[in-house]
Amino acid sequence: MKILSYFFFFTLLISCGKKEAEPIKLNSDGCEFCKMKIADGKFGAEIITAKGRIYKFDDMHCMINYHKENPNLKIQSFYIHDFSQDNTLIAAESAFYVKGGEINSPMRGNIIAVKTAEEAKANTGWNLKVAERVKITEPVTKKELKILHEELDPTGIYLKSA
Repeated sequence: MKILSYFFFFTLLISCGKKEAEPIKLNSDGCEFCKMKIADGKFGAEIITAKGRIYKFDDMHCMINYHKENPNLKIQSFYIHDFSQDNTLIAAESAFYVKGGEINSPMRGNIIAVKTAEEAKANTGWNLKVAERVKITEPVTKKELKILHEELDPTGIYLKSA
């Protein structure tokens, strides 16, 4: 009985660990947002929730739209397909992004993600400048939103009511 208890505890401990990205099964897995089959291993994305559930998407924009429509979803991590390697997911916060040009993604977001600045430069047709340090912008506070909506744009001409 003691061995069974240790086994149960060990199994529980392993299952509560931090989840990693799960490879997308191309032409089998469906996009959680638009419900299309995920067919291209260069544009897909994943959300992993705090509970360990994995949501898969055929395009970065589907993932962003799903996240906007589900604001209470507690996210552990976001992953994006590395454009330079077929069906390989990379952490979204460490990726470099390129938009436009000849890029054609499934949902017409036309953004690719790559691991390095050099790969980003290789996927553009111009001299790409990359900042050495990129600061993360802090979210707008409730006080700032109130000022924006009530004092700067009270009629909602520029800012639509949220």
